Amino acid sequence: MSLIIRSPKQLGNTIRRARRQHNMTQTQLAGLTGLRQELISKIETGHEGTKLSTVFVLFGALGLEIVVEMRAAGELKGIEDIF
Repeated sequence: MSLIIRSPKQLGNTIRRARRQHNMTQTQLAGLTGLRQELISKIETGHEGTKLSTVFVLFGALGLEIVVEMRAAGELKGIEDIF
């Protein structure tokens, strides 16, 4: 399954969904990754200050990967077109 993630909230929802598919609690995921449960909760609710290295740790534990592709919509006119 492919998902497009364009915001911290969408990233958090993706992580939450994957965690639940693995039948894991936030506490179990925290134990697996060495992160605090509170941090996982913040990320799942769309916290904007998440380090990329933390995302990589979570994705690794959940069997997710990041694939970067060019957008099919054509040229962007400004930053407002990104979101």
